[in-house]
Amino acid sequence: MQSKLEKQNQEALKSELDLLHSEKDRLQEERREFDEKKKKENELFSQKVQQERQKIEIELRKQIEENMRKTISSDYENELSLLKQNNKDNEEKLKEARRQQVEFLKKEQELKTKEEELELSIQKKLQVERERLAEEIRKLEEQRIAARETELQLQIKERDDMLDAQKKLIEEMKRKAEQGSMQLQGEVQEQALEEMLQSTFPFDVISEVGKGVRGADCIQTVRNNFGQECGKLIYESKRTNAFSLDWIEKLKADMRGQNADIAVIVTRTMPKDMDCFGIRDGVWICSFSEVRALASVLRDGVIRVFNTAKTNENKGDKMHLLYGYLTSNEFAEQWKAIREGFMAMKISIQKERDAMERLWKTREKQLEKVLLNAAHIRGSIEGISGMDAVDLNLLENGEEDDD
Repeated sequence: MQSKLEKQNQEALKSELDLLHSEKDRLQEERREFDEKKKKENELFSQKVQQERQKIEIELRKQIEENMRKTISSDYENELSLLKQNNKDNEEKLKEARRQQVEFLKKEQELKTKEEELELSIQKKLQVERERLAEEIRKLEEQRIAARETELQLQIKERDDMLDAQKKLIEEMKRKAEQGSMQLQGEVQEQALEEMLQSTFPFDVISEVGKGVRGADCIQTVRNNFGQECGKLIYESKRTNAFSLDWIEKLKADMRGQNADIAVIVTRTMPKDMDCFGIRDGVWICSFSEVRALASVLRDGVIRVFNTAKTNENKGDKMHLLYGYLTSNEFAEQWKAIREGFMAMKISIQKERDAMERLWKTREKQLEKVLLNAAHIRGSIEGISGMDAVDLNLLENGEEDDD
């Protein structure tokens, strides 16, 4: 494209130069013709003057010869007047010749001026054309450089994207490998937990929760010596490097859904403020080495509660039934869920109230700043003008002055 543009510019410049050269040749031809014409006219004028002079001299000789025959005085006066008249005519002719020569000189000067102006115009056009061509070449060069830089940046960006994609792929593969390893470790601990509970409490029913099913990892249905179901314990097995408090809320929800009595988290990593097993927010937390002893104690407690409830089962009084419901673990867990929802709503409302109060305080400070600056402007204007005819109050009914 650049070569095509340069070719077009060169052709346009060539045509302009040809036109200027033809104009210059025409002016030179006119000047040459003018010089030849002037030379011929000068020669004709000289010849004519010479002929007139010769003619005058011949006539003068004839007149003198004739006048010599006449009376000297009268002939002399007449001859003198005639000579004066002839001299006067000759002077007029010389003046006319000088005027024509001056006109020729003026035309010659005009031709020279036109030629110089034409030469100057040609040089100016050539200079403008050179600058235009240089500017176009510079722009084309900048475009080529910008295109090369853009291409280079695109190549760098493409390489960076490829490197990022490879890094993400490597990280994803590592994450999947770690996740698979952690998942396998967790499944091993779950299986070991189930086998330990089954061997320790052979009369209880140890049921495994299927993979992908919402709930705990396994459920222990406690039975007494008569084979009666006394309650349920649910277990969640975790084998990670960090303990998450979200596990507690999730297991509490699972406990309500399974209608279980006690929830236990068996974890490899204990919470930061717990060195051994304990209870946190209604959920027992222990390590795998502690779960056998803790399960025995909790199971015994479930059986005791069941026996106590069984003893009071046949009283038949609604008050006792109500008292039993109010003191039951089911009511306690349901009421605890209501209280937790209430506290969450209260905390959310309090956070929103604090945020709005901070926003109101900020806007109040901004409004006070605007009113203070407006009061300064009004005081400056009143001090300059000496009058308070200009109404600059931002508030209605002079509330700003009262403040």
